[in-house]
Amino acid sequence: MAMESLAVKPREVCGFDMVALGEVMLRLDPGETRIRTARQFTAWAGGGEYNVARGLRRCFDLRTAVVTALADNEVGRLIEDCILQGGVDTGYLKWVPYDGIGRRVRNGLNFTERGFGARGALGVSDRGHSAASQLKVGDVDWDHLFGTVGVRWFHTGGICAALSDSTAELVAEALQAAKRHGTVTSFDLNYRPSQWAAIGGHAKAQEVSKYLAGLVDVLVGNEEDFTACLGFEVPGVDEAFSSLDGAGYEKMVGQVVDAYPNVRVVGTTLREVRSASVNNWSAMIWADGRFYRSARRDGLEIFDRVGGGDSFMSGVAYGLMEKGDPQIAVEYGAAHGALAMTTPGDSSMASLAEVERLVKGAAARVQR
Repeated sequence: MAMESLAVKPREVCGFDMVALGEVMLRLDPGETRIRTARQFTAWAGGGEYNVARGLRRCFDLRTAVVTALADNEVGRLIEDCILQGGVDTGYLKWVPYDGIGRRVRNGLNFTERGFGARGALGVSDRGHSAASQLKVGDVDWDHLFGTVGVRWFHTGGICAALSDSTAELVAEALQAAKRHGTVTSFDLNYRPSQWAAIGGHAKAQEVSKYLAGLVDVLVGNEEDFTACLGFEVPGVDEAFSSLDGAGYEKMVGQVVDAYPNVRVVGTTLREVRSASVNNWSAMIWADGRFYRSARRDGLEIFDRVGGGDSFMSGVAYGLMEKGDPQIAVEYGAAHGALAMTTPGDSSMASLAEVERLVKGAAARVQR
């Protein structure tokens, strides 16, 4: 069924299909061991908002850019190199002079271990005083970006908003500018208690999230995000998995659209954690007054769960932008998220052909 309520600009009149605003960190991955015992790490670049733009570029071949900031040193240049390898445009990356030791500005680090079996995944961020956290209102000419260059879809989220008071204000400025120029906006609630702990905690997270939710067209998150950020009742995972129109999920979405009439699409991943290595996985979106649900994948084996939700978001954005169909969007989102969790790092390594095969129910047989 074609999307009725979300007007996406034609590709031909825009320089970018999607632009994302958020911090890009260097992820240090200890592989099969623990952070506390590791002697070597694999380096990746990642960030909740950036991952969506990279997935749209690498998997779905759309034109994307990231708005962010980096301290101008060798670590920053390493992160830039990772972004360039992902094909995401860096023309809106702000370079901040480095002070020599990171007293005033630095680049964010994210130590992440994958987890296995009974041991859950673990992330330890080291991002204080980062260049991205110091971005502020007025740093970006949004009217030029959205009006002159042209952007079909703008994506940001709660991770960027939680970096500092100034980035929360920047997110609001960007969303308002995007709306002025007819750009579709999406926001991933992405609640991280550790980010808010020192700046007002849960109460501050709700205050900021509730305000920003009033500025967006597409609102996504998992079941914990909607409760923590917006205070809405959410069903237990089992209930949400039980049927396409689970009463608890309907109630939650009803509260969202009543409180935020600006929201045109609500999306959520549904994850039942049997262990760190095996999850049941599905997704749902609400659009045009209806619920759409992806295929349920029981016993999905997880290699690295980080980035599954971001890849869901990029698949949904692709489905709505290019296909204009909520059912296709939720299927592509869920399949892309599932595939992203079969490879290491935050970013998807999947191809569009692989996503489409999984949507069609293909088995994991060797491809020769």
